[in-house]
Amino acid sequence: MMEINKQAEGEKLAVALTGRLDTMTAPDLEAELKDALGCIRELTFDFAELEYISSAGLRVLLGAQKALSGNGTMVIRNVNEAVMEVFEVTGLKQVFTIE
Repeated sequence: MMEINKQAEGEKLAVALTGRLDTMTAPDLEAELKDALGCIRELTFDFAELEYISSAGLRVLLGAQKALSGNGTMVIRNVNEAVMEVFEVTGLKQVFTIE
């Protein structure tokens, strides 16, 4: 189960995720982002309440970053230890901008 909280302001979109970003919930996030990605330049994820991320979740994040490449920026904030470990093990810590 995951909760998606979006706040849009002009060309900026902030997305706070609560719960688990996995095979079951990744399509929900993908659908939420799909409409927005065409018109935003700054995407920020808040992972303060994200407990877990799976490869399906990573795929959605990579897709969002790819959609923005050259046209905008993506930042991930407030990553907990468990999620950071997934980024480190997969080598994506170097790919994403994590604050």
